[in-house]
Amino acid sequence: MNYDLIVIGSGPGGYVAAIRGAQLGFQVAVIERAEQGGICLNWGCIPTKSLLKSAQVLEYARHAESYGINIENAEPDFNAVIARSRGVADKMSKGIQYLFKKNNITVISGSGKLVAGKKVEVTDSEGQSTLLEAKHIILATGARSRVLPAIPQDGKRIIGYREALTLDHKPTSLLVVGSGAIGSELAWFYNAMGTKVTLVEFMPTMLPVEDEEVSKQIGRSFKKAGIEVLVKSTVESIDTSGELLKIHIRNKKDQIEIYEAEMVLSAVGIAPNVENIGLEETGIEMEKGKIKVDPYYRTNIEGIYAIGDIVPGPALAHVASAEAICCVEKIAGLNPEPIDYGNIPGCTYTTPEVASVGLTEAKAQEAGYELKIGKFPFTASGKASSAGANDGFVKLIFNAQDGCLLGAHLIGANVTEMIAELVVARKKGITAHDLIKTIHPHPTMSEAVMEAAAAAYDEVIHL
Repeated sequence: MNYDLIVIGSGPGGYVAAIRGAQLGFQVAVIERAEQGGICLNWGCIPTKSLLKSAQVLEYARHAESYGINIENAEPDFNAVIARSRGVADKMSKGIQYLFKKNNITVISGSGKLVAGKKVEVTDSEGQSTLLEAKHIILATGARSRVLPAIPQDGKRIIGYREALTLDHKPTSLLVVGSGAIGSELAWFYNAMGTKVTLVEFMPTMLPVEDEEVSKQIGRSFKKAGIEVLVKSTVESIDTSGELLKIHIRNKKDQIEIYEAEMVLSAVGIAPNVENIGLEETGIEMEKGKIKVDPYYRTNIEGIYAIGDIVPGPALAHVASAEAICCVEKIAGLNPEPIDYGNIPGCTYTTPEVASVGLTEAKAQEAGYELKIGKFPFTASGKASSAGANDGFVKLIFNAQDGCLLGAHLIGANVTEMIAELVVARKKGITAHDLIKTIHPHPTMSEAVMEAAAAAYDEVIHL
């Protein structure tokens, strides 16, 4: 049971590490205690996007008349929507199984735990243990829903994101705590399905990591959609004794208000899965609850590595995958470029979508840059008007000294597909002039990127 590489966890970090290792000639084993593909594929990114697509189709049907189409009584079959989402996730999980077989990767079901001497003890569902050994071991155990003392999850009435993906009925009312990507996406989905949704956020705006103008715009869009948004508010306690939950909320005026809802969804972040994987026994160093690693994801113990949600950095699937490739290529003796964590795109798949990379306007000012800022609204976009999707804008922030792009902040239809251009622009040092003089196809939403760059230098045509 000796391998060149053992990977514990098969999420977007783990399975990518395993496949890249196999491509580079390693004999690889993956240890997974649940579904192959991990949380993102089975209980996160993929099934959530499937739900959101169903909601988007429903919204189109409800507003079909504005496109000259007559559709009567467009109503969701909630159970069918959930079933479709699970089907998509299952299909993708089977795809990972295929890739493992294609690359001759051994998959071992069970929970993996580090043992001194580059060994891993695997315990299966029946309690039987097997000892494996490898030259290199990568920890990719991911994360789970974070639980707050004031919001104790019972999996039925007070739920996390996992339960929210598989409810057996549509709740009449739902209070969502946390307006990050997970909370905002699920709030939008349930509102579209016809649930009365209230969204509670501790910070002054929704999506608080985004540029302030974007955060305010998504707040307006949510309110227009009928979602009640409470900012600068916290859940103090939940009374579960009645038919409806009574949620005690401290509002922005420091007053306690009581809201009622059939269910509460806690979406206040995630907690890394670092327990019971042998960290203490092997002496692996921790830092602020996560595993301490160098730029190539090496821990302080030779031959042990860690990637994804259990190490510092954004807890995003595409980050875990990039870390996996960087880590394995370094193990193989290649010379991979360390990841630039200042150039990681973030996406939220609400309607309108949100996408960003780099510095916000506030962060750029704090850093002391002299700025040139260009903003192009989708109300001035021919493609957006044709699509009936005028909400939002593209906002680009440039360094006035050299014209280089410091940050890009987009809100609107399909902007999650547009952000990659700006990630490349930042990576390659492309200037505002380069963007202005790069011919963008017409009519497209992406023209707004060129127009926003032109707006920063008073060259915009369509404003």
